[in-house]
Amino acid sequence: MRCRSIFNRSFSLLTVVVVLSLAEQVAAQTDSLFLTVDKMLTLGTENSLRLQADLLGERMSEERSKTARTKLLPDLNVGLNGGFIGQPVIFQHGLKDPVRPETPDWSQNYAINLVQPIYQGGKIRYSIRKADIEREIAGYQTATDRSGIKLGLLQQYLNLFSLYKQEDVLNRNIDESERRLADIRRMKKEGLITNNDVLRSELQLTNNRLALKEAINNIKLVSQQLDIWLGLDEMLIIIPDTNLLHSSVPLSGYEEYVQLAYENNPTMKMLRVRNKQASNEVRLAEAAYLPTVSISAGNTLARPLSRTLDDLYNNNWNIGLSISYSLSSLYNNRYKVREMKHSVFLAQNAEQQEMQQLRMKIRTAYLHHKEAKERVEALELSVKQAQENYRIMRNRYLEQLAILTDLLDADNVRLQSELQLTTAYTQVIYTYFELQEVCGQLY
Repeated sequence: MRCRSIFNRSFSLLTVVVVLSLAEQVAAQTDSLFLTVDKMLTLGTENSLRLQADLLGERMSEERSKTARTKLLPDLNVGLNGGFIGQPVIFQHGLKDPVRPETPDWSQNYAINLVQPIYQGGKIRYSIRKADIEREIAGYQTATDRSGIKLGLLQQYLNLFSLYKQEDVLNRNIDESERRLADIRRMKKEGLITNNDVLRSELQLTNNRLALKEAINNIKLVSQQLDIWLGLDEMLIIIPDTNLLHSSVPLSGYEEYVQLAYENNPTMKMLRVRNKQASNEVRLAEAAYLPTVSISAGNTLARPLSRTLDDLYNNNWNIGLSISYSLSSLYNNRYKVREMKHSVFLAQNAEQQEMQQLRMKIRTAYLHHKEAKERVEALELSVKQAQENYRIMRNRYLEQLAILTDLLDADNVRLQSELQLTTAYTQVIYTYFELQEVCGQLY
């Protein structure tokens, strides 16, 4: 255990030194930016186009909620009518003896009407509740998208760290290959080995240099993706914070994560709200069976008098109670209510499906996290064994006790074990955050 602890501290110190040295090399070629995890997540959520669309959706749902509440207010109308009055004709005996009385040429009508709803079977109340539920759903959709975006950013961030570590391992391996090639060429001049060993060593060195070039290009590509998502100059090379890789990642029990997900997962919360929405739709549909009651009031100022056509103003007001009932709703609305009741069962089914999916997702992430931690422990030992094996094989080759194939195999094993260890470290962090995302702790 003490050896492992010493190895972890040494690996952490070496990683920090390597990343800083690589940052200096990259900065000499192009602009670079050291980016912490918190800063990355902040920039990522602030510049995400998907989250911006979600926030617009939230504002729209909030405005719909305010609009629904205006239905509680009275309906107020103001009217003004004016026009030319044609010459009236009065027939005194059937259609005989027409008379054309004196009348004014213009008519005017000024009216104010007010209708205040009192009872509409719950339509207004359930419409307001529907708008509030839609606003709540929009908020949970934003939380779901924010959680997914953060997890995607963290995955790219950890990929970037792996690429920097890969570049470091390849650089060290190239340095070792160059020293080994120099020894092989010296032994070739002394006639101890054939030219075949020189060619094979040169070939491996070339392959390592090509792999290094590929790693450098991948660093640029992943940095560009992060730059675009974060709203930065896409030519910036991102330098990751190595502290994340060695942060504490405690692991709780499986059932504890399941309960946490049931309570906090934003998708789960959204489906529960959709259940309420479906029940509200049933009540809204059933409200069509009930009568509507409203109070109406009005005032009208008009000229001329409508009965005598005298050129005088006439003002009158009225107030009344209006009750109406739609008999056609008894047969028109029946199937609508049935449809809404089916939607309640559909919403409940969707919630149960999501609960099943959450259990599977948590189980997968839980086992992957445990597996990643166990892999780190195994690979730490493998790296030390591979390094010792390479040292032994190199000494044996220089003493002509082993062939070049054995030495190159040992070198490849050492290289792969170091790369696998770096990947394992990043997987521990990623699977931890993946588990947190499923449990609704990342948004």
